[in-house]
Amino acid sequence: MHHPEENPWKVTSEQPVYDNPWIGLTEYKVINPSGNPGIYGKVHFKNKAIGVVALDDELNTYLVGQYRFVLNEYSWEIPEGGGPLGTDPLDSAKRELLEETGLKARDWQEVQRMYLSNSVTDEHCIIYLARGLQQYEPEPEETEQLIVKKLPFADVYQMVLDGEILDSVSVAAILKVQLMLTQGII
Repeated sequence: MHHPEENPWKVTSEQPVYDNPWIGLTEYKVINPSGNPGIYGKVHFKNKAIGVVALDDELNTYLVGQYRFVLNEYSWEIPEGGGPLGTDPLDSAKRELLEETGLKARDWQEVQRMYLSNSVTDEHCIIYLARGLQQYEPEPEETEQLIVKKLPFADVYQMVLDGEILDSVSVAAILKVQLMLTQGII
C-alpha cells in the first residue's frame, strides 16, 4: 500500500493530442490507484495565470470587463492574464496591470497561489495586491476589447457575494483581499 502522499498512478503510455502556443493536451494510459487500467487527459498550460487586485488609497479597485470567447458571455474580472513559465511572475503582473488598466503600482505584494482546475489541468495562478497607483495609458492586446471600471472595493466584494463576478481568479483574489482588510493586514 502507498503512503497517502505518494503517487499511486502508474503511466503506461502517453500520447500528445493537441498543441498550440498556449496549451498542450496529452492523453495518458494509466493504471489507476485501484490497480485497474484507464485513461487520463491533461491540459498543460504554457503560462502561469496572473491576477492583480489594484487598490488605491481610498480603497477603490479596478475591474476589467470583456467578452470571453470560451464562455460565450461577458465577464467582469480583476486585471489578469498569462505570464510565460520561467519568467518572474511579478513582471507579468506589472505588464498585465498596465496593459489592461493603464495603471502602474509602487508597492506589490503576493497574496495568493492556487491551482485553477487540478483535475484536468496543471494551471498555476499567482495573485498580487498592487498599491501606490499611478494612471497611464492602457496598452491592451489585439484580442482584448476591454471596459475598465473603478469601484469601491466594498462594492466589488458584494458583487462576488451576489454572484455577479464568477471568474475563479477574481473571486479568490477579492475574497482574500477582503479577509486581509478585515484582519487589518492592509
